[in-house]
Amino acid sequence: MSETTPQDLSLPEVPAEMASGSAAAPSLEDPGAASEETAPEPKPNKSDKGSKRARQLLGMKGAEVESRSIWQLHLQLMKPVTWIPLVWGLIPGAASSGHFTWTWENVGLILVGMILAGPLMAGYTQTVNEYYDREIDAINEPYRPIPSGAISLGRVIAQIWVLLILGVGLAYGLDWYTGHEFPVITCIALGGALVAYIYSAPPLKLKRNGWLGNYALGASYIALPWWTGHALFGQLNWTVCILTLIYSLAGLGIAVVNDFKSIEGDKQFGLASLPVMFGAMGAAWISVLMIDLFQLSMASFLVGAGMQLYAAILVLLIIPQITFQDMYFLRDPLKNDVKYQASAQPFLVLGMLVVGLALGRSGLW
Repeated sequence: MSETTPQDLSLPEVPAEMASGSAAAPSLEDPGAASEETAPEPKPNKSDKGSKRARQLLGMKGAEVESRSIWQLHLQLMKPVTWIPLVWGLIPGAASSGHFTWTWENVGLILVGMILAGPLMAGYTQTVNEYYDREIDAINEPYRPIPSGAISLGRVIAQIWVLLILGVGLAYGLDWYTGHEFPVITCIALGGALVAYIYSAPPLKLKRNGWLGNYALGASYIALPWWTGHALFGQLNWTVCILTLIYSLAGLGIAVVNDFKSIEGDKQFGLASLPVMFGAMGAAWISVLMIDLFQLSMASFLVGAGMQLYAAILVLLIIPQITFQDMYFLRDPLKNDVKYQASAQPFLVLGMLVVGLALGRSGLW
């Protein structure tokens, strides 16, 4: 029909199949209507749908927004993808104690500690953040459970309290089982819960300040689980506490990477994240310098303590991180933030284990 145009106003002969109602008659006003109405709808890509479903369950960007059961929504609030560094952090902590041995009992303690650090305390932290960031998420990530209206605020508040009570209760149980006279693991859990709350909730809302907020996250990723792992098998001491707090400045750099997906919402709500304050490239350079310099400071400490082999291994693990920073993050931090984290973070967490093993064999305490 679109190839020829009638020269008079007489109606062209209508085919029999159209007259019988088996097909819609074309519109004289829109010659292209027939092709639009009869064009086949694209079939959904099953692999893409599966990827979105997986992203939903892990709490990542690009999640599916339909067909979510209530348990999937509760899990999505907890962002399981963020549990990984905290769960891993117990392992270098256990190594730094110098008393971990491969027995079934000790492996069981590590696994219980991982449940404490990941699903319970990290899940609590993420749920609190989801609750207080619901207006920002409506701009940055509208598919999230709260801004999409898929879950009620009452259920979110209930989840916060359940995770907190279970986490503190499990921490106290670990103190009791390991025979601590002072409930150090319980205090770490309570301290972490407090930091998580003031990070997200007014009036303090540490995340309003890119430096304070990201350092709070860095310490949560590195220092708090490290202290827990150390306390499970040894006596937590000031040397380990101070070193891991310094190491947490590298964690500050990691936390900055998470801010790139939220730039527009942070601007509208007055949150001074580092990408907002310094621009995307400025914040990217701050991030990589913090990550690299404070890992190198740990290598320098190991050299000074006479553990040159461990220092050399740590430096070898920093080199690929720098490579991925140049390949991905510093070229386009907005596009490559997730790709960079997936590529570089395994080397960083292996470096944490190297430092933990070195401290456990150092004889410094």
